[in-house]
Amino acid sequence: MSVATAIPAFCEGIQYFAESLEGFEAHGTTAAIAPGQKAIASPSDPNAVYQTLLAADALRYLTLQVTASKESGHPGGFASIADGIAALMMLGYKNITTEVGHHAPGFYSNVFLDQSLEAMGITTVQEMRDRFRETHGLLGHLSGQIPGLLNPAGPLGQGQHFAMAGAKLNPGVLFPVTIGDGGLGEPYIMSSFAHFNTAYPQTTNFLPILVWNGYSQEHHSMVSTKTNGEMLAYWQGNGFQEIILVDAKDYDDAGQTGAYVDSTAFSFSARLKFTQAVLEATDKAAKSALGGKLTVLIVKQLKGAGVHKRGAKSHNLYPGDSVEKDYIIAALQARALTPAAWELVRTNYARANGGPASQTAVTETTRPLPELGTLISQEFPIGDKQVSTTAMGSMVVQVGHADPDFVVTNADGNAASGINNINVGLKIVHPTTDADYFQQPQGQVYEPLSEDACAGLAAAQALFGGRSLWCSYESFAINGLPIWQTVTQAMAELRRLTPATVCLFTAGALEQGRNGWTHQRPEVENYFAAMMRNGNVFPLFPCDANSTQACYDWALGQKNKGITITVSKSPLPVRSTLAQTRTGLEQGAFVLQTTPGSKTVVFAVLGDMTLIPVLAAAEQLAAEGIGSKIVTVISPRRLYRASDVAWELCSEADQGFLSDEAFDDLFGGDAVLAITGGSGAMLEPVLLRAKAPRDLFAWKRGETAASAAAVMAINGLTAEAFVARAKALLG
Repeated sequence: MSVATAIPAFCEGIQYFAESLEGFEAHGTTAAIAPGQKAIASPSDPNAVYQTLLAADALRYLTLQVTASKESGHPGGFASIADGIAALMMLGYKNITTEVGHHAPGFYSNVFLDQSLEAMGITTVQEMRDRFRETHGLLGHLSGQIPGLLNPAGPLGQGQHFAMAGAKLNPGVLFPVTIGDGGLGEPYIMSSFAHFNTAYPQTTNFLPILVWNGYSQEHHSMVSTKTNGEMLAYWQGNGFQEIILVDAKDYDDAGQTGAYVDSTAFSFSARLKFTQAVLEATDKAAKSALGGKLTVLIVKQLKGAGVHKRGAKSHNLYPGDSVEKDYIIAALQARALTPAAWELVRTNYARANGGPASQTAVTETTRPLPELGTLISQEFPIGDKQVSTTAMGSMVVQVGHADPDFVVTNADGNAASGINNINVGLKIVHPTTDADYFQQPQGQVYEPLSEDACAGLAAAQALFGGRSLWCSYESFAINGLPIWQTVTQAMAELRRLTPATVCLFTAGALEQGRNGWTHQRPEVENYFAAMMRNGNVFPLFPCDANSTQACYDWALGQKNKGITITVSKSPLPVRSTLAQTRTGLEQGAFVLQTTPGSKTVVFAVLGDMTLIPVLAAAEQLAAEGIGSKIVTVISPRRLYRASDVAWELCSEADQGFLSDEAFDDLFGGDAVLAITGGSGAMLEPVLLRAKAPRDLFAWKRGETAASAAAVMAINGLTAEAFVARAKALLG
């Protein structure tokens, strides 16, 4: 090893350079991606093969040095697929997604090499080291703010949704998605592939790449015992037509034991053979996927190949695993390149796909959307009984007719939520045409039985620039929320505009009496209540059919937000006008009813059915000469103080909060009762800011009951209880 003299500027911070590299004079003097070209000419070209090997070693070097700089992060999993990622880049494919958040430092290294990170001020290796795992830098798992990277990655089993959404929205563009064999144990991955392929059989331009390295985070992966034949049969049994497996073991000339081996331990000639096999297999798989076949590429190589340790021990760095450790130094020196080789890798990467991924990836620009025009809403007269979800459904159909890429997802069936009009108008996408069930191959309603698949496609499509709507029973939504939360957080960080990810949650606990507690899970609202402080999350609670239409109309115009609309599917009285809810969307709430009296009890009410006992309580108080004011809370996030919410950290910051004066005008009285049929956390802003004596009535637990009133009674949500507590607060 020696310190090089003519070092490219971007290499500042690289600690070790090689004096020379075998084969460089023969295969490294001219970049394999020619000027003006976007990819190598042939995956069998010896120069291209050699330079792909250099790129893989560059990725391993950077991944290890960057993580060791902070004695933290995950180098091992990515190291085993570095050859595959390098192959994708050399072939000109940069719209790469992943299921594996732990591969983040490898992906950062990848987009550093193609100059994408310059968009966030990272121009040298030293700057990448300095900003790894730091605020406003390169966080430990992928997010929405990193130039050139298409998707966030945190919980396992999610990344395929981004690849499929990207493929659906961008025909003819390849979306590879790396999947770890540790994550393959998640049930969502294969089921979501299967349903998507059944619904959209012509959309095959996504490419799962299984990183089969034998280990998960802390032990052998659950699929590590499968033979090659069993793994091939597994994918074939799940509908994949083209299954391409490259096993490093087939090229091993170092006598390594076990089914999983490290290609960096091979002789140089064997390394080239393995690299060529990966390059050719990647090219074949990409063309197969783009050519209409459901395809998977499997690369079998030992976890940690070419870094500091092997197996699960390579997964994570711990305090003490620094760049001064002998085993870290040895690994870096083994992967070191010459300055000329670094320059060559950078040249190929910058040319691939026509430029840095930060400029050429499909998610780096705002996606044009069809104009919706003015949607027709129906303002029902006060006193009418209407189903809120059905009223919203007619607007959803209009959106679908105006925007052919729009998709509605629902695991439990739209008809069950009072929105069968969506099925009638947009049709369930299904290979079997059946007019009785409103299904056909060209439908816009996506109905897998997995909430993860529903939330995944809808949220991913919104992140990638398309409109969508995820519909779910409130009680079941929890199974899809991890990816929705991940996407919503990513939206808060995005450097571009994208449609808000919108959800409709129906059949709340109060409507599900006969089904019992299995269908009564309003605790899910705690999830959104916590997320409100994120700054771009807006849970909405319409009070009737007019209100619901106004809420959805507002949601359609929002960008980079996560919006949930929670409403009943039962016919309920219309109590408000469209204008009142529009006011509520701006200031958080509006006054529904005022009753004069000697003193004033303020009811801060969330929801539609909860208004029934509240209105009865107001009558009882009036009979005793006590006045009341019923304030319908539509958007509780607006009721927070600005200092309660991280709004200023959002790329599309929404600083709309109700002023102290306006809050006091709405909620000022002699006593305040905050009332909800769901989580009390949703009304935290009222409890924080109200000045009068106050109390909270909220959901406690589920039970089987004959009616909504009975469920509310079990939870203490009765007019009598409200009156008694109000009088106690009044003294």
